[in-house]
Amino acid sequence: MIIDFSQIAEASHPQFKGGEGALNARMYFDGKCRIMKGRLTPGSSIGLHTHDTNSEMLFVIEGEGTLIDDGAPSPISAGQCAYCPKGHSHSLVNTSAADLVFYACVPNQ
Repeated sequence: MIIDFSQIAEASHPQFKGGEGALNARMYFDGKCRIMKGRLTPGSSIGLHTHDTNSEMLFVIEGEGTLIDDGAPSPISAGQCAYCPKGHSHSLVNTSAADLVFYACVPNQ
C-alpha cells in the first residue's frame, strides 16, 4: 500500500495535546494505525502526552527542535528518529526559525 500524503488535505490542529501554536498534519488512519506527515511552524509544539495504549515512531525529515522524552529534553534534527514506547511520555517543540517536518506512525497495541 502506498500512502500519498500530497493527496491528503493538510489540517491545522491548534494547541495539539496542549502544545503551543498548531500542528499542521496530513493524517491517514485505518482504524488500527495512524500515520501522518506533520509540520510544526517556529515556536509551535506538540504538548506532553503519554502513550497509554500505543507507541509512536517519529522521523524528522526537515528542520530541528527539542524532543522531551519522559521529561528529558534532547535536540532532534533531520535524519533522526524518536521512539516513544507504550507507557512513556513525550513532547516535540520547534525551537528553530524554520518549519519542523516529520513523519509519525502510531500503531494501536
